[in-house]
Amino acid sequence: MTAFADYQHISFSRQARVLILTLNRPTQRNAVNARLHAELAQVFTDAQRDAESDVVLITGAGSAFCAGGDIAWMQQGVDDPAGFERTGREGKDILFSQLDLEKPLICALNGHATGLGASLALLCDVVIAAHSAKIGDPHVSVGLVAGDGGALIWPQLIGYARAKRYLLTGELMTSTEAERLGLVSEVVADEQVLPAALALAQRLAAGASLAVRWTKITTNLPLKALIHAHFDAGLAYELLSNRTADHAEAVAAFRERRPAQFTGR
Repeated sequence: MTAFADYQHISFSRQARVLILTLNRPTQRNAVNARLHAELAQVFTDAQRDAESDVVLITGAGSAFCAGGDIAWMQQGVDDPAGFERTGREGKDILFSQLDLEKPLICALNGHATGLGASLALLCDVVIAAHSAKIGDPHVSVGLVAGDGGALIWPQLIGYARAKRYLLTGELMTSTEAERLGLVSEVVADEQVLPAALALAQRLAAGASLAVRWTKITTNLPLKALIHAHFDAGLAYELLSNRTADHAEAVAAFRERRPAQFTGR
């Protein structure tokens, strides 16, 4: 595990040839701060290089998978937009390194996944979700564009009409509804999420690893082409929305525990 020794907010373990990544800020519902964002930009590259695994599993510590962006980090972005824009490169690295990971990537969606957390989950190859989990991309609820991958991956999974219904409102859906629409692969009882994901990961690890990897690569080719063509524009719109008065108001309202009053500016 020496390659992973410097990580602070992602922990690592193994089950035979399965590498388990656990988002590890449980008291913050694994919300992404600056440090975790930087680690996510590197972790899939390190997982790809890991010689002791053939399959990767990602999950969250505690009751949530990932609650999206940490509100204190968002406030830093409001106060210093130029500094926030430097994280744009990391955002691109997160998404592209996740898609470039040749090993099968299984998500054990142990709890709610929102915003970037939802994108992390939905860009996995298989998502096994807890019955109590909810998933959604509420970027618009905090005055941001869903430019970190959500606006691209949601329509590919459930179609444009349904995707826009959720992306434009920021509503969350239950895991049962997500399974019905094809957003996640399978829903199981809460206590069975990690065992079910591990069982699938171990099944894949016991298979013909090269055939499995190359099938994944081939399946992902159209998705990678789409994202390479359009991701930069989505990210640019998100960074632009970070400078709006509506985003600043949303962050302030969240911190003050009051409804946001948007003005379209």
